[in-house]
Amino acid sequence: MWDPKKYLAFDDHRSRPFFDLLGRIGAEDPRRVVDLGCGPGHLTAALAERWPGAVIEASDSSPEMVSAARSLGIDATLGTVEDWRPAPDTDVVITNAVLQWVPTHTTLLPRWVSALPTGAWLALQVPGNFDAPSHRVIRELAARDEWRDRLAPAGILQPRDVLDPSGYAQVLTLAGCEVDAWETTYLQRLSGEDPVLEWVTGTALRPVRDALDDAGWREFTAQLAPLLRAAYPRQLDGTTWLPFRRVFAVARKLG
Repeated sequence: MWDPKKYLAFDDHRSRPFFDLLGRIGAEDPRRVVDLGCGPGHLTAALAERWPGAVIEASDSSPEMVSAARSLGIDATLGTVEDWRPAPDTDVVITNAVLQWVPTHTTLLPRWVSALPTGAWLALQVPGNFDAPSHRVIRELAARDEWRDRLAPAGILQPRDVLDPSGYAQVLTLAGCEVDAWETTYLQRLSGEDPVLEWVTGTALRPVRDALDDAGWREFTAQLAPLLRAAYPRQLDGTTWLPFRRVFAVARKLG
C-alpha cells in the first residue's frame, strides 16, 4: 500500500528529476498529455500549467494515490501501466519513477511508440540506484533466515529490471524515435534521526511493509536502521548525504 504522506515527505528531492525530465520535452501545443503513474498528483498539475490547452490524462495503480490526486482536483483514474493504451491524440507521455516496478516495461515502450502519432513525445525517468548501499543492505537483511520466507514472495530479493541510458536509447531508437538519454546522480542532503530509513520507507520498502504485519515491520526496520546509519554516516553538522542515481530518456517518434 502506498502512503502519499510518506512519499511526499521528501517532495523537493523527489520532484527535481520530474522537472529535469519535463524540461527536455520539446512539445509546443500537444493535444493530450498523459501522466502514467501520477502518484499523489502534485506534479501532474505542472503539466496543465505548461500546456494549458491540452487534455491532461492521469492514472495510477494505487487507490490511495488516485484519491490523493483527486483531492487536488486532478481527474485521475485507477489503472496499471501494463493495461494502458494511448488515445489517438496522445502527443506527450510522461512516466516518472514508475517503470522500475514493471518488469516488462522494455516491451511496453515499443508498443506505446507504435500506437502514438508521428511527432509524439515519450519521456521516462527511473531510479538507477538498485546497487546502492541502501538497497544492498535491504536485500541482505531480507535474505536472512528469519525474513527470507516472508519476504521472498514480495520480490524484495529480486533486482529491478532497469536499463542504463544507452539501453533505453537502443530500445527507443529501434522503435523509431529520436532519443535523448542520460543519467544524473543527485547528492541529497537529508536531516533527521534516521533520514535514509525514512527515505526508503516511502518507496523501496513498500513491498516489505505490505508483506509484514505491524510487529514484523517494527522489528525489520529496527534491524535495518543501524545498517543504514553505518552505510550513510551523519556529518558533523547533523545532516546525512544520500547519493541517488537516476536514468532518463526522452524520445520523439519519427515519421
